[in-house]
Amino acid sequence: MPHAVTKGTGLQALILCGPGSSFPTFTANPDENPKALLPIANRPMVWYPLDFCNRAGITDVTLISPPSSSDAIKAALSTNPFLTSLPAPTVLAPKALDNTTGTAAVLRLPEVRDAVKTDFVVLPCDLVCELGGEKLLQAWMVKAASLADLLEEPNLGTNYPIASANSEIADTASSIKQSSDTSAHSGGLGVWYDTRAGIPTVKSEEKDFVATVPLPKQPASELASSQKNKAAASLLPHLERVVTAMPTDSLNDLTEEKSGYPTRHSLLRQHRAVRMRTTHRDAHIYIFPHWVMDFVQENEYMDNIGEDVVGWWAKAEWQRSLPEKLGVSKALKTYGVRHGDSDDSSTTGPTTDESDAKSGAAGSGTASTSLGLGGADGKSGKGPVKPDGSEGQQMPPIIAYVHPSGPTAPLIRRVDTSQLLLTVSLQLAKLPSIEETAVAAGLSADSAAALSLASPFAHTKKVAYPEGVKPRTTVTRPDSLVAENVTVEEKVSIKECVIGANCQIHEGAKLHQCLLMEGVVVGKGARLTRCILGKRSEIGAQSVLADCEVQENMLVEPKTEEKDNNFMSSEGLEATAEEMDEAMQGVDDDDDMVGA
Repeated sequence: MPHAVTKGTGLQALILCGPGSSFPTFTANPDENPKALLPIANRPMVWYPLDFCNRAGITDVTLISPPSSSDAIKAALSTNPFLTSLPAPTVLAPKALDNTTGTAAVLRLPEVRDAVKTDFVVLPCDLVCELGGEKLLQAWMVKAASLADLLEEPNLGTNYPIASANSEIADTASSIKQSSDTSAHSGGLGVWYDTRAGIPTVKSEEKDFVATVPLPKQPASELASSQKNKAAASLLPHLERVVTAMPTDSLNDLTEEKSGYPTRHSLLRQHRAVRMRTTHRDAHIYIFPHWVMDFVQENEYMDNIGEDVVGWWAKAEWQRSLPEKLGVSKALKTYGVRHGDSDDSSTTGPTTDESDAKSGAAGSGTASTSLGLGGADGKSGKGPVKPDGSEGQQMPPIIAYVHPSGPTAPLIRRVDTSQLLLTVSLQLAKLPSIEETAVAAGLSADSAAALSLASPFAHTKKVAYPEGVKPRTTVTRPDSLVAENVTVEEKVSIKECVIGANCQIHEGAKLHQCLLMEGVVVGKGARLTRCILGKRSEIGAQSVLADCEVQENMLVEPKTEEKDNNFMSSEGLEATAEEMDEAMQGVDDDDDMVGA
């Protein structure tokens, strides 16, 4: 049952549906079983970012998938009841997109460039975000968006009320502060979360390094204006400006090469209060202005959004030579002309040393081109002076929303490994169902009030088909989910588990902290602990498995005892006769060369 949604925002959303190489057991055949359709708490993975867009009021949604996987995704969108309950997205399968294409390289594909017409949001297909997307959009409008860009009025330099059917968006837009001297272009916003909070610790979970500085404090009048919108105001204390971002692996390589982390003096001159985080992770939620498409196109070496696009963009705010090298001025100039701006009102080329001296920026190391390196609100200092004496454009900011790690904070997580798939599914299974929430509040389970009180990820019932559960059976409902058409025989124990649709659990089986996908059969007396079972797999009677993964359609023989093992079919892995002949020919050629 979909939750209440915000009215249309005018932004587009791109959901990147990758191959799922980190799920080798379950995506061995990504054409038929793409990562985007793996179940998280009995819903297809891609349902979560689609629901995020729906709640945020983003109606123009495009799923970007390799051509080989697009048919499977389209079929699921038209048949899966969870996906059909949401507005249908567009599925785009660029010809040149394959399973190795980087996230930034995706934005350079001609089909994607043709599809993106306005400011846009980029999401991964493996995102689980309980936080409302409308809050992030409104925070972006307050702290990073340019009113001139939003209204496509390049000469607008002061507040101007937006006529909008959505009063929250209108209030947010009216609180955006622009400098009266310059019309800066919109910046971007990304999201980082603490990997130590929200769910039990997952071993070897990927982390990212992010360095941030505080945003300039707002004057009391502006603060009161921005706080009119409670949704945006709740996130404002957690917004910071990014100055460096990279994966932890890249950080480790850098510190090993340099025998420590090198910090540039220009960064410390510009910002005295730099905070560095190594336990957080980039959620891959990006709100970008449209000019970023030209920025990425200009820099063809950029392969990854998080490390390359965001990382270099953040450094360009304080490294003098980067804006010119990255072609930021060119991207903004192209963007300004496209939106009806003239060359004079767009950014220009690099300034001379004389111009830097006149502006007082040369000694501080805060500017290198006609882009001033202040914030979107113009409070971090003025940029350099153009040759004609007028101020240039400010460097658009890249803002970080650093998600708080309190016990009641909404869940934000990337689910890109099997262990995260299991852990997040079990965490979502603990959410009270809509039925339970309604009973506690004295409401009808199908009422809008009950729906608004429940988590957006809550299921209608914990056990969707109670008739299938026989007496003398233990199912711990507070921490388990049992889907439709599941049959559970007597003397079965199900504790802290997620059971997919059409599963059969035979007599005496005991399951603890397990995830069963659709159509799984568990034999009589089997004991499973922390296992993930693929679609239509079968576990033989009296088997004992712990910390195991079983591929779809696999049969585990009765009385099998295994721990920390992946059961996978060898089909397709055997070498053909032709491949063996080629390999042997290569060996013979090597022997001939040695003999010579």
